[in-house]
Amino acid sequence: MNENKKVALVIGAGDATGGAIARRFAREGYVACVTRRSLDKLQPLLDDIRDEGGEAYGFASDARREEQVAELVEGIERDIGPIEVMVFNIGANVPCSILEETARKYFKIWEMACFSGFLTSQAVAKRMVGRGRGTILFTGATAGLRGAAGFAAFAGAKHGIRALAQSMARELGPLNVHVAHVVVDGAIDTAFIRDNFPERYALKDQDGILDPQHIADSYWYLHSQPRDAWTFELDLRPWMERW
Repeated sequence: MNENKKVALVIGAGDATGGAIARRFAREGYVACVTRRSLDKLQPLLDDIRDEGGEAYGFASDARREEQVAELVEGIERDIGPIEVMVFNIGANVPCSILEETARKYFKIWEMACFSGFLTSQAVAKRMVGRGRGTILFTGATAGLRGAAGFAAFAGAKHGIRALAQSMARELGPLNVHVAHVVVDGAIDTAFIRDNFPERYALKDQDGILDPQHIADSYWYLHSQPRDAWTFELDLRPWMERW
C-alpha cells in the first residue's frame, strides 16, 4: 500500500451522480476506485478520469455479498492506498403498488439500497477508525424522509440507510470519522430522464433538474469540512422542486 496515495471509493459509480463524484475527487488528486456489478460499464468512466490526468481503478463487485465487499476493501488497502473517503451511491428506485409488491423484490430492493450500505460502510469504517480519520457519505433520497404511494420498498430501504448513517455518525464522529447523509430530491440530468420524461428534462434550461457535477461538488464540500463544523445531512434540490 502506498501511504502517500489517498483513495476515494465510490460504491455504485453509475453514469451520472456516482461517476461525477468519482471524477470530482480524482481532480483533487484522489485515486478513484469505482464499483459496479459489471466491470464493462465502468470503462467509459475510467477512460474519462484518466484522460483528465487522474488515476482510476474499476472493480466488478456485488455490494450485497459480504465476502466480495471484504475482498474489495482488502485489495484496495493492500495494493492501492488507504481509503480516505467512501461514497455509497446505490439507488434501487423501483416503484410498485403495495398490493402487487412481491416479497422477493421487496427484499432485493432492501438488499441493494440498505443492507449493502451496512456491509460496505462497516468494512471501510474499521479501517478508518484504525487510522483515526476518514469520511463516509451516503446518497439518500426524499423517500428516506417520507414514503410516497407506490414506493413502499424503496422508502423502507432509504429510511433504513438514513438511520444507519445517523447511528454511525454519532458513534464514529468522536473517533474522527465524518459520516454524512445527502438527500437528493429531484430529477437528475441523466439519459434515463431525457428519454423517459422529456417534459421534465426540458426544465434543464431553467436549472430545474440536478446537474450531477453540482451534486459532486457538494460531496467534496462535505469531505473538506473542518470537524468543528461538520454537516450530517445536506439537502440538494432544484429551486423549483416542491418539498
